[in-house]
Amino acid sequence: MEEPLCSVEFLRDNSHFLSKVQSDLGGLREYRSPSFEEVLEQVIIDLQEEFESYS
Repeated sequence: MEEPLCSVEFLRDNSHFLSKVQSDLGGLREYRSPSFEEVLEQVIIDLQEEFESYS
C-alpha cells in the first residue's frame, strides 16, 4: 500500500523561487532564493536528512 511521505511545491515570485515542503516528520517549511538550483538543493538536503534519520 502506498502512503504519501511529503508534499513539495515550487513557485516563482517575480525575482525569487519558493518551495513549500510539508511532511509528518518535519512539518511545513519554506525555502526562498533567487536561484532555482539553490532552492532545489536546500529541499533535497533537508529531505535526505529527514528520511535518513527516520529509517
